[in-house]
Amino acid sequence: MPLNAIKRFGTAALALTSLVAQGCGTAEDPSTDTLKLGAYSVVREVFHEGILPAFSAEWKEKTGRNVRFEESYNASGAQARAIAAGFDADVAVLSHIGDIDLLVEAGRVRPDWDEGPDGGIITNSLVVIGVRPGNPKDIRDWADLARPGIGVLYPDPKTSGGARWNINAIYGSALLASREANGGQADEDAIRDLLAKVQANVVNMDPSGRQSMANFERGTGDAVVTYENELLLRKREGLEIPYVVPPATLRIEGPAVIVDRSVDQHGNRELAEAFLAFLRSGRGQAILADYGFRPASEGVSATVGETLPPGLFSMAGLGGWETVEEEVYGPKGLWTSIFTAQAGRR
Repeated sequence: MPLNAIKRFGTAALALTSLVAQGCGTAEDPSTDTLKLGAYSVVREVFHEGILPAFSAEWKEKTGRNVRFEESYNASGAQARAIAAGFDADVAVLSHIGDIDLLVEAGRVRPDWDEGPDGGIITNSLVVIGVRPGNPKDIRDWADLARPGIGVLYPDPKTSGGARWNINAIYGSALLASREANGGQADEDAIRDLLAKVQANVVNMDPSGRQSMANFERGTGDAVVTYENELLLRKREGLEIPYVVPPATLRIEGPAVIVDRSVDQHGNRELAEAFLAFLRSGRGQAILADYGFRPASEGVSATVGETLPPGLFSMAGLGGWETVEEEVYGPKGLWTSIFTAQAGRR
């Protein structure tokens, strides 16, 4: 089992961009419906192995028809740009709302996509720190990643939605702590100091979170900043990596959305809407929880991962995606300026 898992994660970067079909029937079979899925790499296992077969069985039972899925998995930012440029996915499952906004701007998704159940969110998780067995560097909080000599892994936020969650968690913890200490005023110097020291310790900036995990598993670095569900998936596969939940960290909210232009073209809106409803159903949420995601649908509960930390915060608490994108990753953003300055010294 571990060998299979090693092969899976070790070759993930090569496998994620391919378009593969799963399900009964062929595209020419009149009793078969087809749904194209454009998703980010982290949900590949739970969708391919769990969600899609379960939904196919449910659709067959309800309608008597087969479902043929065409699946594409990639880093979230790259997947969003592909759909915006014309890839005709019927359903997009991306890392964060900022990537969905790109599809709205491209006219491929309705602006009111988040007014449905659960605000369009299908999964929750936490930003955590994976460490070496026994935690030999005694890493407990974000500030520990800033200590001299600590090798840190997280992917490149220019390509990876996961990287933006990771960096936003570090940024948000410093922002909220400084506001609390200064009567509601942010200490920009303290925030910059933490982000800059952590960034200086980053030994690899990979295209995706999956690639960062693969490098960590090969022995690179002392700590990897990642999704809790990624580490719970590895535990499920027999490749357990210990992790710590910082006292203040960010709740990850994963959206799914119908790509309206595609379903209008393909004439499969009913199928796409049924698929999204399944993702939010008790059955769909239970499958997602089995693969390490915390439930997002109201009224659905499951025991997943570690106890929630006292300082858990959300993107809404930081001002929302649009604000953070500008303040951190914009042309004059905090992370952008730190990265540019450090790159110029190398």
